[in-house]
Amino acid sequence: MNPDLERLHPYPFEKLKALFSGLPASDKSPIALSIGEPKHPSPEFVQQVIRDNTARLSNYPTTAGLPELNDAIAQWLKRRFHLQAIDNSQVLPVNGTREALFAFTQAVIDRQRQPLVLMPNPFYQIYEGATLLAGGEPMYLPCTDSTGLQPDFDAVSEDTWIRTQLLFICTPGNPTGATLSKAQLKALIELADKYDFVIASDECYSEIYRDKPPAGLLEACAEMGRHDYRRCVVFHSLSKRSNLPGLRSGFAAGDSEVLKRFLRYRTYHGCAMPIHHQLASIAAWNDEQHVAANRALYREKFDAVLDILGGPLKVSAPEAGFYLWPKTPISDEEFAQRLQAEQNVTVLPGRYLSRTVNGKNPGENRVRMALVAPLEECIEGARRIKALLDTL
Repeated sequence: MNPDLERLHPYPFEKLKALFSGLPASDKSPIALSIGEPKHPSPEFVQQVIRDNTARLSNYPTTAGLPELNDAIAQWLKRRFHLQAIDNSQVLPVNGTREALFAFTQAVIDRQRQPLVLMPNPFYQIYEGATLLAGGEPMYLPCTDSTGLQPDFDAVSEDTWIRTQLLFICTPGNPTGATLSKAQLKALIELADKYDFVIASDECYSEIYRDKPPAGLLEACAEMGRHDYRRCVVFHSLSKRSNLPGLRSGFAAGDSEVLKRFLRYRTYHGCAMPIHHQLASIAAWNDEQHVAANRALYREKFDAVLDILGGPLKVSAPEAGFYLWPKTPISDEEFAQRLQAEQNVTVLPGRYLSRTVNGKNPGENRVRMALVAPLEECIEGARRIKALLDTL
């Protein structure tokens, strides 16, 4: 067996299961705020495309994707991020960002050169697992209140940048909801040029925002006049934007030379998206009405929940995404345990999404709450959380 498998950490929900083991059963109905799985209805018009094209199950799909899908993605990128130029060679359909981020790391990393892979801390655990299985060394950049809940890239040493092969950024962040500005993104592009590393920008929460659409890495490239998007690749998905997590549909876009090699890897890996899923994806990328309605639902939930929790809990609305990242008055693990046992509300301890570096874990005494359930369930969950807070 691959010895690097032993380097993998348990997934956060494995840790959560162990934390809750032996807790007394609650007589209250369960409310899950722990998993970031969208619960809003999937668009009916997308479902209809799938139903209308099940005959395409008899065809092998191509890994490069249908030209019509690549064109729909390119046109969406132009509209959303004000790009003047992007073509099909700069777009590659993927089976959701989770699969793509993992595979991309395997294709990019040169394990013979003691590679460093930089990532935010807390982070989406795929970044770390992909790095370890590619033979890389993760380096965790703390995201704290003092750094604006995104990494302080100015604190990274030159020796570190020299060894860096891949930089993961997540904007909007999971779990923090914090975004990177275009100025910050441009500074990172200049660093990538100087030290010759690739930037992988996970932007799968970019369409769930309260007021202003978050900036994107390709948008920053375009403003710099870099329409080849060299060393820059972004990852987007229909899971959150369109409430289609089961479709497993997204894309990578950016540097055509990097994507050309990534396509070669994917061809061997066997990552082609089913044709009827590709056709459904075209419909989803071409429509913005359902996305605006989706944002409005989240905005309503955030307003209602924060109205209940804003006083007793140190919490504020994120810039984007559908998570709250509040500070807890007691240990995050104890808070999650008591909330589960006494109120049957499940949240994720922040330390499970972070790593301890130099004795500090930026997720400690925080929890992640995913406001994915229907409005009334989120409101009831907030009331139960407040009930626990009143006893502390």
